[in-house]
Amino acid sequence: MKLNNFLKALLLCAVLAGSFLPVRADLATDAKLQYNKGIELYQIGSYEQAAECFKKATEYDPNYIDAYFNLGSLMEYLKQDDEALNAFKQIILRKPDDYEAVYKAAELSKKLGNIDKAKMYLTLIPTDSLIGSRAKELANSLEMDIPTAQAEQNKPESFSDANPMNNSNGVYNDISSPTGITTDAVGNLYVAGFSDNTIYKITPEQQKMVYVKSPKIDGPIGLERDSQGNLYIANYNKNNVLKVDTGGTVSEIITNIQSPYCMHITGDLLFVSAQGSNQVIRYKLNN
Repeated sequence: MKLNNFLKALLLCAVLAGSFLPVRADLATDAKLQYNKGIELYQIGSYEQAAECFKKATEYDPNYIDAYFNLGSLMEYLKQDDEALNAFKQIILRKPDDYEAVYKAAELSKKLGNIDKAKMYLTLIPTDSLIGSRAKELANSLEMDIPTAQAEQNKPESFSDANPMNNSNGVYNDISSPTGITTDAVGNLYVAGFSDNTIYKITPEQQKMVYVKSPKIDGPIGLERDSQGNLYIANYNKNNVLKVDTGGTVSEIITNIQSPYCMHITGDLLFVSAQGSNQVIRYKLNN
């Protein structure tokens, strides 16, 4: 991973995940302050101090998913793979369907020589998740015969009694602050989780999974898909619009757009409402 790319990728907003027990307001504030301090320290190159701040943030709020994610990413960059793996394990304990964290745990387990653990993690990743192809590549590098998980195997209990989404009324649970919604041609539903910077995918069979989780995503609201299958995200807190291509690469396509909110695609034109400037932006897509 190149340093410059990692620096750009690490700029997340401070978002607190919900706790099993209520977090006192002062502890929640302290966690957020430590998290923000960690971002500032990373920007000036104080990597070890930044990591310590992310660690303190998780001590104040043990369910602070983004702090664990940044801690794990930073520890991996600093070649402290044991510490990185421990951070991603904490995410998996709290959010088993965060398949980005599961993949990182598999990758780090391989680097640490624990091949059996790496294979175990890979079996937890559905083949039809966005990260499924990367998981398959890692499995191939391990000469792994066991296929990665199928959607049906990982079906959450909250969806176990639901009918296909096109055939009945229903409710999709456990999505952190849901905002934007879009669908694709085969009936998959995509939902933006504003408070955990995650885009979820829900299949017609009610399988919910993490579609994309990237440090570049910061306050997603509007979602839209084009005819090629690319996903677009109105990245509210970063004042930009992101594109997620079908291979999972996240890139910035529109910058300096004030508080992007809703989006619509017609033909090769993307329209974005800019809540902060009372404008609608027209952007020609280059697919």
